[in-house]
Parts: sequence; C-alpha cells; structure tokens
Amino acid sequence: MKRGKVEMVSSTVSTARQTRSEVIERVERRLSEFLAAERERWLGVNLRGAVPVEAVTDLVAAGGKRLRPAFCAAGFLAAGGDPAEPLLVDAAAGVELIHTGALIHDDVLDASELRRGTPAVHTLHAAGHVEHGWLGEPRRYGEGVAIISGVLANVYADRLTRDLPPAARDIWSEMLTEIQIGQYLDVAVAAEGVVDPDLSRWIAICKSGRYSIHRPLLLGAAIAGRQDLAPVFEEFGEALGEAFQLRDDLIGTFGDSTAAGKPVGLDLEQHKMTLLLADAAERDESVRKLISAREWDTAEILDRLGEGKERIEQHITLLVERACGAIDRAGLDEDWRRELAEMAVEVAYRNR
Repeated sequence: MKRGKVEMVSSTVSTARQTRSEVIERVERRLSEFLAAERERWLGVNLRGAVPVEAVTDLVAAGGKRLRPAFCAAGFLAAGGDPAEPLLVDAAAGVELIHTGALIHDDVLDASELRRGTPAVHTLHAAGHVEHGWLGEPRRYGEGVAIISGVLANVYADRLTRDLPPAARDIWSEMLTEIQIGQYLDVAVAAEGVVDPDLSRWIAICKSGRYSIHRPLLLGAAIAGRQDLAPVFEEFGEALGEAFQLRDDLIGTFGDSTAAGKPVGLDLEQHKMTLLLADAAERDESVRKLISAREWDTAEILDRLGEGKERIEQHITLLVERACGAIDRAGLDEDWRRELAEMAVEVAYRNR
C-alpha cells in the first residue's frame, strides 16, 4: 500500500478515528486527574514529596504522540470492544506512564539533556541542585531524582492496570520485561563494542518497536477478549514496529533537534548500534570496519548512512505494505482496516 493511496482516504474523519480520539481524550483526563490527586496527596506530607510526581506529570503534560495509548485503544476497538469500557482507559493511560518512565530513564542512560523540547528530568534537577547550593554532587542528585521518578511512573502504571484480566496481564508483564532486558542489552552492546547486526536488530525492535505498537495492540485485543487476533496483530505490529524504529533512527541521525524535541546525533557519539546502523553493517563491509574500531569516525559513518537513506525509505514502504497486508487479511470491520492502515502511514512517515 503506497503512502499516497492511504492518505487519499484520510480526507474525512472516520467513525473509527473519532471513536479512538474520544477514548484518547478520556485517557488524557484520567492521567491528568490521577497525577493531580497524587501531587496533592504527597504535598500534604511534605513539599518535597511531590517532586517525583511533578517530574512524571510535567513530562506527560509536555505532549508526545500518545502512540502507545492509541494502538492500545485501536486493538481494543477493532476487536469489537465497548468504547465506554473504563479498563481500556486505565490500560491505555498505564501504557503511556510506562513510556514516560522509560523516557526518563533513557535520558539518564543516553546523557540526553533535552526531552520534548525542555530539560530532561536529570538535567533539570541537577541544575536545581547547583542553583540552591545543596550538598553532594549535582549530577548524582539529578540522576537520582530521575531514577526515582521513572520507577514511580511504572508504579502508577501498575496501579492503573491492577484489574487486567489474566490474558492481558500476561501481555503487560511480557512488555515490561522486554523493555528492561532490551534496555540492558542496548547499554551492554554499546559498552562492549559488540558488532552483531542480528542482535542489534532484535534489541531495537524489542525495546522500542514492539512495545510501541505490537504489545499495545495485543493488550487492547486481550482486554476485549479477542486473543484470536494475536497472530494478525503480531504480523502487523512486528512489521510496523521495525518501520517505526527505522524512522526513529533516521530522525535521531539526520533530523532536526527542534522538531524532534531532543538532541540528534547522540546515538553515534555513544556507539549505539541502532537498527539503522545494524542494517547498514549487514550490507556494507566498510561500515562493519568503521564500527569495529575502538574509536568511531562518526563523520565517515554518517556519510555511509546518508548514502543508504533512499534504500531505507524504500524498505520502510515495504514494511508498511506488509503491515497493511496483514490487516487486510484479518477479517476486521472495513472502517478499522482503513484506520489501522492510516495509523501505519502516520507512524512510518512522521518527522518527530
């Protein structure tokens, strides 16, 4: 399915999109009200008690694509679930909080100073430490606040999803495990200088693409009691998850930091074996030699990656076609087949 063909059917808002948008509006309210209540609760104990809650709240309020809640809602609604189901809203809000916690921790691990156009949690609180002249090391304090805040986001997510049915709980647990193991492997491979394109591909898809699309879709379908849709959503999610991550890598390597809301180019500076780099290493011996060196020639690597951008764009198009083909064979309502296809295009061709 070509990008233009999908966009042609997007001129009017479908019933599916409107219903999904209404669910996401309820998710936004749930997050806002839940976090506001938590802030008030801990302010009543001590002013400092609200600091990690505010860190989570501020990042949620800073925006973001709400991609994961959107796919959770889409999986549930496409499976025939009742849009008024409160558990759907809690699960979608929980997925967003898991993402929030992951971002806070990512920024520490990647030494990224910006997130969504504002200082990252660890950066903000390290600066506050300096400003107030507190005791100890500012960096450690800022990173400590970030670690605690990220864990708190996960705790809140678990609270919101405590009533998940067993099948959905299994998917939830698997998603959280994949994120943590994938994150560790990402750190380990960079530190050890491992050149293993297959492993790097698995890490990239596992720690980002899979939990962004595949697992939220399965979670939504499981809440609706439609585990039979798992094979279709897996095929759709795996293909689109790879496209999502390749686009993420293109933005992180060649994009505009203002549009992205975060620094670009950090992955190469930190010897991260992204999916984009792993793909290039599989195809180009000179790239493999460059990344096998202890010190990377980032300018040369960047040039090599730039030469392959057109082929990556073509590969992304093929992945979108594969994802849409899976949905076409799913036996879903036509409105939802169209909606999922349009979501695939939006994910694969975004600029941030």
